[in-house]
Amino acid sequence: MARIIDGAKNNIVGKYIREERKKQKISQKGLSVKLELMGIYVCPWSFSRLENNERTVTDIEIDAISKILNVSLEYLFGREDENRGAK
Repeated sequence: MARIIDGAKNNIVGKYIREERKKQKISQKGLSVKLELMGIYVCPWSFSRLENNERTVTDIEIDAISKILNVSLEYLFGREDENRGAK
């Protein structure tokens, strides 16, 4: 289990996940359901915490989210401006 420190930034991808999710008009619950269909359980409340940097995120979750949103991992880490064309 990841250790969470109050007031600390727990991830760098939350901001980019929220931006892309909203751009695509997908709710947190909708993204949660799509992940569950891939065998990954993240409840909508946990998504809120993830997007607000209050929760850590696993590599498996990040990879699946990038596929669902059709964005590259580099985009989710803030390393590229162009987010389309996920591999």
